Amino acid sequence: MAVPDQKSNSDGKVWGFFKLPFRGNNANTTSSSSSTSHSSHLQHHHNQSNMQVEGSNLHTSGSVSSVARSLLPTRRRLRLDPSNKLYFPYEPGKQVRSAIRIKNTSKSHVAFKFQTTAPKSCFMRPPGAILAPGESLIATVFKFVEHPENNEKPMEQKSKVKFKIMSLKVKGPMDYVPEMFDELKDQVAVEQILRVVFLDVERPSPALDKLKRQLAEAEAAVEARKKPPEESGPRIIGEGLVIDEWKERRERYLARQQVEGVDSV
Repeated sequence: MAVPDQKSNSDGKVWGFFKLPFRGNNANTTSSSSSTSHSSHLQHHHNQSNMQVEGSNLHTSGSVSSVARSLLPTRRRLRLDPSNKLYFPYEPGKQVRSAIRIKNTSKSHVAFKFQTTAPKSCFMRPPGAILAPGESLIATVFKFVEHPENNEKPMEQKSKVKFKIMSLKVKGPMDYVPEMFDELKDQVAVEQILRVVFLDVERPSPALDKLKRQLAEAEAAVEARKKPPEESGPRIIGEGLVIDEWKERRERYLARQQVEGVDSV
């Protein structure tokens, strides 16, 4: 009878011994699952943080690149001669002239426009135009020269008047309209701000000689535009009478044939 008691005790001990590992596994499984969910939560939070950092980096890089582009110098479409000055002969109390050559150095048509801080005493001819690629012209600038103030010497007088030349890329040949600079102001570029320099007319200088040559060339161009274009089509004699050149030749040929036939008879 003692044997069964030992078996039962041993069975109890054996079963109790095998129950302990299962309890430990359940605890380990619970802890591992909780740690796994915690680590996945941390990983998700880390990924979100990385995405936010990357997005902020992209935004920062985009803003930096836009700032960098704004700081870069604008590519010029026009070449000016003189490049940054307007030379005027100093003659107080008179309206004097200056000249500047403007050339389109880009591969597209470009419109340009003059602006001045003194529109009442200065004007430009032409005030604006459209230039084809490689085309150039000489613009004339008119200005009234005031008498010196506060007993200043003539050549020491400083003019506060400034001129600005702006450019705008256009699609092709078209009529110049000043309003296009207002409609497409985001695409307008400031080519140059020109300051006024006075020249002594009694002292010869290379700048004064160059100014005279440019003014003469500008006047010749204006006179050439005033002339009517030469007619390349059929000549018109009288009102409504058109004589074709080939018709004239045929009539002369037939007349010559008639004369030769009379002579032979």
